[in-house]
Amino acid sequence: MTEPAFLEVTWTDPGTGCRGYLVIDRLVRGVASGGLRMRRGCTLSEVRGLARGMTLKEGLNYDPAGRVVPLGGAKGGIDFDPYDERARDVVARYLHAMRPLIEQYWTLGEDLGLRQDVIDSVITEIGLQSSIQAIYPLLEDRETAVERLAAAFKIEVGGLGLDELVGGLGVAQATLTGLEVLGLDGPNRVVVQGFGSMGGATARFLAEAGLDVVGVSDVHGVVTNPDGLDVENLLRHRDRFGGIDRDHLKPGDGLRPPEAWLDVPAEVLVPAAVSYCVDAGNQARIGAKLVVEAANMPVTAEAEQLLGARGIRVVPDFVANSATNSWWWWTLFGDVEADADAAFAKVRSRMRELVTGMVERAARDGLGLRAAALALSEKNLEAIQARFG
Repeated sequence: MTEPAFLEVTWTDPGTGCRGYLVIDRLVRGVASGGLRMRRGCTLSEVRGLARGMTLKEGLNYDPAGRVVPLGGAKGGIDFDPYDERARDVVARYLHAMRPLIEQYWTLGEDLGLRQDVIDSVITEIGLQSSIQAIYPLLEDRETAVERLAAAFKIEVGGLGLDELVGGLGVAQATLTGLEVLGLDGPNRVVVQGFGSMGGATARFLAEAGLDVVGVSDVHGVVTNPDGLDVENLLRHRDRFGGIDRDHLKPGDGLRPPEAWLDVPAEVLVPAAVSYCVDAGNQARIGAKLVVEAANMPVTAEAEQLLGARGIRVVPDFVANSATNSWWWWTLFGDVEADADAAFAKVRSRMRELVTGMVERAARDGLGLRAAALALSEKNLEAIQARFG
């Protein structure tokens, strides 16, 4: 049985009346890590599940030989439309209200509906040092560590920031390793739902690996091409919310309505946008061999069970999308330097290890992939508890 969260906060915005939430699932050495999302319809239950997922990510990527001090899991969420012109003001009021927790307990970054630059600018305005300042007391050489992370955030590769790329690379490597160790050989077409930070980078790395990205969806609909989309062209004509400019599509590209992303023929499906988008009702439309959760909680538990009964494997979110969180701390603590090649090598190596270990554990113990990954994470969480209390 899952332990209750350490702390849950519900906030009401005095300007719009919208609700915001913060859940700290667990503290390790007094600190928890997890991003802040903004979307219409966000609930406390959703944020609670996301915070638990962050705890599992921290556990899964714990390396007792590494420099990183593991953290607990947390998550923030605001029930508001990020496209609304008042969105930034709502974020500012939320972060101001959560200031005491940010100062001492909660390290946060971007998530669905929010960009890191918005969070950073608000953090500066309200007089805080950083969105991750709660971790500063755990650093041996704070100045060097902060400079290293800042340098890493300035790195761009092919027009995209390193901080954006590492998450997508992790998902792509989880996909490639999953296909390999599960024996899912042959030509593999991919559909990516969502073309924001995670979805866009995932599509880039999968295309670079030789897979045909035949469908990409955004808030306006689905862009398809049975021969494979020009991912780099789509990335060049993408807005800050992941929307693709339809005026710059290539010959052969087609358009479908937003709900058609499940209907594009493909062997790999990567939901990289919103939670709960695959449910018991629409899972029957999926014909892929492998679903890789780039978003947080995109597949409901019932849908995952039904997919499994049809032989469709699901790589869980806290495995597939864990590289972004881990890269922040690897860089801050010095397990990797501010260097793209070093970051990419670390992400690829770690994701191969995680996915291979998960599949091997599942085969050995007769478990599903999620249950196997949970077992691996829980084992590490016990070790963290024993070491740090």
